[in-house]
Amino acid sequence: MRLFFVALVMLSQAAAPQFPQAELSSSTVHATLYLPDAQAGYYRGTRFDWSGAIASLKWNGHEYFGQWFEKYDPKIHDAIMGPVEEFLTVPDTGLGYAEAKPGETFVRIGVGAVRKPEEPAYRRFETYDIVDPGKRSVKKHGASSIEFVHEFGDTAGYAYIYRKIVSVGKDTLTLEHHLKNTGRKAISTSVYNHNFFTLDRQPTGPDIVVKFPFDVRAQRPLNGLAEVRGKDVVFLKNFEKGQTVFTEVEGFGATAKDYDFRLENRKTGAGVHITGDRPLMKVYFWSALLTVCPEPYIDVSVEPGKESAWRINYQFYQVAGAEGEKR
Repeated sequence: MRLFFVALVMLSQAAAPQFPQAELSSSTVHATLYLPDAQAGYYRGTRFDWSGAIASLKWNGHEYFGQWFEKYDPKIHDAIMGPVEEFLTVPDTGLGYAEAKPGETFVRIGVGAVRKPEEPAYRRFETYDIVDPGKRSVKKHGASSIEFVHEFGDTAGYAYIYRKIVSVGKDTLTLEHHLKNTGRKAISTSVYNHNFFTLDRQPTGPDIVVKFPFDVRAQRPLNGLAEVRGKDVVFLKNFEKGQTVFTEVEGFGATAKDYDFRLENRKTGAGVHITGDRPLMKVYFWSALLTVCPEPYIDVSVEPGKESAWRINYQFYQVAGAEGEKR
């Protein structure tokens, strides 16, 4: 069943229709990005920022991102690939959700204004109706860089200009962000990167390890599928379809030096080192059959007229001594 599910996902990815996209290339990195488009875009959900979903990234014969889910629909909340980001106010809603009455709108940064239905509580995995998508523009900067701009006008006092620049280097992927508050209300928000890694399309299992810079404390049971060993999270068995691990991770400090993670596939040799320039607010860790996801949260709140900026860097490397190491 496990191998059948893997083959089914790969087949569905190969047979997928064409969507608006762009290619980025350096001497050794090649990435395919899906472009935001309200009518024809690959992703049209209301959970994640639409800018720069990465359908594929290859370096030195290894692949780091791809389809990890079986069922695809453009409006499924997590039918998306790559290092995607979700903005959340406290407590984990959209801007203005608590004040909005049913039928009125609230704001999802990177998505636009969405309609609040009659509901008992916010449902972040629900796809809401988009009322105002804002204005989007995309500009390619040579072969290795692309810039996404989302300008959003006033909804209940919230407005912003959000810029995201995706670039590739010799062995790197860089995500550069700028969030300017052009409204009259403060934007109080966190953002996290879900990091849907699919290292060489290998199922999750004992060949994969996630390395943290601090001693890890898992706050939820790992159900016999994984365990903490000092600074590492290791997997104890090969996952089957439907099996997942989810926990909040503690142990990090108050500076940006702990925004520092490594994922390694010790069978194929694919490695990636992720660093950020903001202190961590919290970290979640989630894994399913075809994806391994450290999810670091940071605070990017910004007052009216001010701008918040942050950067995430991914450096790809060959794991020394791996079974698939190139000679």
